[in-house]
Amino acid sequence: MKPASVELSAALASCRSALVSLIVTSGLLNVLYLTASFFMLLISDRILPSRSVPSLVGLVLLALMLYAFQSALEALRGRILSRIGNVLDECLNPRVFDALVRGPLDGTAPANSQMPLRDLDQVRGFLGGSAPTALCDLPWMPLYFSICFLFHPLIGVATVSGALLLVLITLVADRLTRGPSQVAMEHGQRRSTVTEASCRNADVLIAMGMQGHFAARWEEAHHHYLMAQQRMTDVAGASSAVSKAARMALQSGVLALGAYLVIRGQSSPGIIIASSILLGRALAPLDATIANWKGVIAAQQSWIRLADTIRKAPAVRHMPVLPAPTRMLKVEGVSVAPPGGTRLTVKEVSFSLKAGQALAITGPSGSGKSTLVRALVGILPLNRGTVWLDAVPIPQWQAADFGRHVGYLPQEVSLFAGTVAENIARFTPNADRAGIEEAARQAGIHELIERLPQGYDTALGEGGTGLSGGQRQRIGLARALFGSPFLLVLDEPNANLDGEGDAALTQAILSVRARGGVVIIVAHRISALAAVDLMLTIEAGQVAAFGTKDAVLRNIRGRSGSEAGAVRADARPGRPSVSHPPIQILKESA
Repeated sequence: MKPASVELSAALASCRSALVSLIVTSGLLNVLYLTASFFMLLISDRILPSRSVPSLVGLVLLALMLYAFQSALEALRGRILSRIGNVLDECLNPRVFDALVRGPLDGTAPANSQMPLRDLDQVRGFLGGSAPTALCDLPWMPLYFSICFLFHPLIGVATVSGALLLVLITLVADRLTRGPSQVAMEHGQRRSTVTEASCRNADVLIAMGMQGHFAARWEEAHHHYLMAQQRMTDVAGASSAVSKAARMALQSGVLALGAYLVIRGQSSPGIIIASSILLGRALAPLDATIANWKGVIAAQQSWIRLADTIRKAPAVRHMPVLPAPTRMLKVEGVSVAPPGGTRLTVKEVSFSLKAGQALAITGPSGSGKSTLVRALVGILPLNRGTVWLDAVPIPQWQAADFGRHVGYLPQEVSLFAGTVAENIARFTPNADRAGIEEAARQAGIHELIERLPQGYDTALGEGGTGLSGGQRQRIGLARALFGSPFLLVLDEPNANLDGEGDAALTQAILSVRARGGVVIIVAHRISALAAVDLMLTIEAGQVAAFGTKDAVLRNIRGRSGSEAGAVRADARPGRPSVSHPPIQILKESA
């Protein structure tokens, strides 16, 4: 097994006292498990020959008391294991949630994005099951072997031989089930990938008659998954059956051996029964481990994946609280690769913006505009270069603190299940209602929200169900404006806006500039440039032009040698506009 990450080691260390209690409890339990063997031994060798009823009553009462203690300790051990699982969950769930959120940004397939959470659930569920109790009893098997040797050396040898046989069965089962288990997991992930893609694109599948093709792909993936699961179940079932038969044969063999020793006068009748019970108790942990081996392997694989996930995800660092930025944004030699890729799509981009300035980033589709702005707000890591707010690099900001100074509107606006007010307030607890309404007014959507059935308290479905694309975009703009952030980054904010929305967007940008904020907008329509004073053009991931808006536009028109390429100011989604290649960079989507 790979070494656990620092966080996993720390989580285990926090359970140290519980683990010590678990060891002590298991030791006491395994001593109490001897009650049945010695009870039968005393009955056969002491009570029956003496015919003493008081001794029998006393022995029965003593056995009942020991059984009561055993029951209490069994319940206590189960509670300890359950608490250990909960403590591990509490220690790791913040890191797991961080991995869930960052997974898609790191190129993780959607079907695998929930894997860290499933792994954590698997480990916690395993600790609450029967397999850990069997594993806790395994170290105490030598105690039973020693007593068997005290009964008679031949009985001890038989017991140890049986245990070695079951260990061999366990090792063979482990070797045979690891491969099918891994294959089953891979086929399960592939099936989940096809399922998730089909659900996400259901409208396309139905409208274009592709449902049958994807159904065939899903059935193929599902068939391979079932076959792998069947192979794993067959191996586990066969090993369990062999183990059960070997254990029963061994118990019968020990009874026969005990009878032989009694016949030869080398043992007492009570030893026969006691050794049989003791053998069953000694081999019970091995038998239970083999029966639960599938769960043991699954938990082990989940633990390894969880350790890898946490090791790869950057730990949340606690930074000092910094003063709010007020002066500038500086981008210095920034190069960025997309999630999961190595080829740079943004190369050596540098510029700086002072408080009160607004920059429009333009360029042809696929030139790296969205990648650049996602890096500026800390979504994507920088391969090279630095982004500064005032004199502080972004990595030195506490994540939550940095987020308060940034407003971001992505291309695809996705709202969350909750009220309109909660979405605008970024789900900040006890957010100021006046601040929420002010952000909505800046986005020009206050009146529209008040016309909703419950106004700001109207509940939205996941993704903003019930709102049009333009309404979602303007509520997303209000969310970006909430809290008066210093840096406002808008990625094609007017893609779904009408004339009224364009005017509200322009006014919002002007209001941010007026209060000393910095605005960056990815533009593909000329109307988005109305409130900016600077312009940066990107081609093939590199800066092609940077300067004042008028100077960059003159440079573009000069290169074309014609004014015919200007983007029509009345361009709207769904209404085609005629434009020429030189200024096409202002109308293509990022």
